[in-house]
Amino acid sequence: MAQWVDACAADAVGNEDVIRFDHAGRTFAVYRSPEDKYYATDGLCTHEKVHLCDGLVMDNIIECPKHNGRFDYKTGQARGAPCIINLKTYPTKVEGGRVFIDIA
Repeated sequence: MAQWVDACAADAVGNEDVIRFDHAGRTFAVYRSPEDKYYATDGLCTHEKVHLCDGLVMDNIIECPKHNGRFDYKTGQARGAPCIINLKTYPTKVEGGRVFIDIA
């Protein structure tokens, strides 16, 4: 069953950028793609639990700020060492200018 949570205003996330969202003791990362679509993943790198919101976003890749590991934020797939464990991804939707994440 879906559990939609209001994460942020849609305009709070710049084009090709990421922001942090914390909810119920968990950290998420919310992304806005060049195609103006929104995506969400776990907010911590699977390598050393560093916040991805401080990383660099280019195309559909988030680069961890600590060791430069990379993930495809659309699929969660680890795309560069030292990251070998994929990120969990979450469905998103935009309603009334707000981004919602299904955290179920």
